Amino acid sequence: MARVLSLFRQKPFLAHVGRRKPTLCKMSMDSRARMMFAAAVEAVHPDTVVRQAIERKEDSIMINGHKFTLKHNLHLVGFGKAVLGMAAEAERILGDHLVKGIISVPHDIQQTLKQHGKDHLLLKENSRIKVMEGAKHNLPDADAQKAAEEIKQLTSELTENDLLLVLISGGGSALLPAPIPPITLQEKHEVTRKLAGAGATIQELNTVRRSLSSLKGGGLAHCAHPAQVVSLILSDVIGDPLDFIASGPTVRSEVWHEEVLSVLERYKLLDSLPASVKDVLGSPGPRWRENKESNASGHVLNAVIGSNSIALQCAGRRARELGFRPVVLAPGVCGDVRAVSRLYGLLARFACSREEPPPEIAAELLRLGPDVGVESWDLCRTMQVLGEGRTEGWGSTALLAGGEPTVELTGMGRGGRNQELALRVGLELKGLEVPPNGPVFLSGGTDGQDGPTDAAGAITDAGLYEEAESQGLDINSFLTYNDSYTFFTRLSNGQRLLVPGLTCTNVMDVHMLLIPPIPITIR
Repeated sequence: MARVLSLFRQKPFLAHVGRRKPTLCKMSMDSRARMMFAAAVEAVHPDTVVRQAIERKEDSIMINGHKFTLKHNLHLVGFGKAVLGMAAEAERILGDHLVKGIISVPHDIQQTLKQHGKDHLLLKENSRIKVMEGAKHNLPDADAQKAAEEIKQLTSELTENDLLLVLISGGGSALLPAPIPPITLQEKHEVTRKLAGAGATIQELNTVRRSLSSLKGGGLAHCAHPAQVVSLILSDVIGDPLDFIASGPTVRSEVWHEEVLSVLERYKLLDSLPASVKDVLGSPGPRWRENKESNASGHVLNAVIGSNSIALQCAGRRARELGFRPVVLAPGVCGDVRAVSRLYGLLARFACSREEPPPEIAAELLRLGPDVGVESWDLCRTMQVLGEGRTEGWGSTALLAGGEPTVELTGMGRGGRNQELALRVGLELKGLEVPPNGPVFLSGGTDGQDGPTDAAGAITDAGLYEEAESQGLDINSFLTYNDSYTFFTRLSNGQRLLVPGLTCTNVMDVHMLLIPPIPITIR
């Protein structure tokens, strides 16, 4: 610990050469935070990420540095909440080289996009792509299974002369249910539901889910062999692990039945398994053997084209334009929302200290790091930069992060993790008076929705507690009932809520801690 603490006291991590103070901006911190959030979301719009990923030449396309020849040989499949917009843009780019396509998208999404004026994310009338809606309430259903069957049929008919473009986004797992016969969709759902209820980790759930599916865990790519497969992925998972996003249909993941049975035994579910599941898991060894020809030819390219990191980079560019020095903490903040709020409260106190902050703050931050998914190195780097901002008069700083914290439900109120995080950070900032209106904290979901509300999150600052008290609102009571949305709706007529509307994308959450210039105490 002492060795790590010493790192941020040493020479600055960044060279001073070429540094310029950001220009001052007269807009409020609140307004600039909203503009940065909008830039983050815009950067990962489904049509934007596809347009930036596919470089069209006359008779070829370049994707992630790889060239693919077009000979009216391209087929397209996709599954996920953002895939309709991705497919519309892909078809505009690919033109008549696209032979046929099938996409599995959420129930009623086409009508929803029309109602919100998002026509640019809809397919044209004479599209060669078939749209199949399903997974009502984000659960696999018969409609989604039918779409998965048609996708499987299309891919299994491809030859070595074909190119398959696969579009994947969050929600893709529920939209591509294809249980291995004789397992039924209901039986597979029951097994995973019981496993989740028993407290299984997401890794364990994915292990079991893949073992019971014919398309997940590389199954789709297996069906498409020997065609060339290119997957464009919009990630909604921390760290962008390819085998986790939509359960990795184009990422080879050899499933050993012994491992799956071990997970089920750990949670005492073996005796309650349906006969069909026991039948599928009964044979030892992996679900399929190594396909040496497939691996040698490298017939699959997986490219993450949209992620939380990309959103933060674009938010950082906007921050600089608005007069801030951007600092990215981490794109994988996770863990209990109470610990995460404590992290941001400590960072604010560290940055806003008029003198050298006490070492206890840095020590507590480093202890918190492992619990909230932030590496010690990233915390030290961030403290170093925040310290420079305080001692060298850098002006305003925008600390950016992302991820997906969790909330322990203790009540039946309305709201989501972003609104609760903002509310808890507001409490952490209590008494931290920095003129004229900072620090300011924003937490927002890039999918435009935070829990069962029309808000994506909220904005808070050091004055939140006094403002709530003056309006007769007891913050702790609202937190006890997980009722953050009601709190922010009642506080100053909901002015602190973040309501961007339908975003048509999702790369988890974006957090922003805006630090104003700190007056230095001269001894």
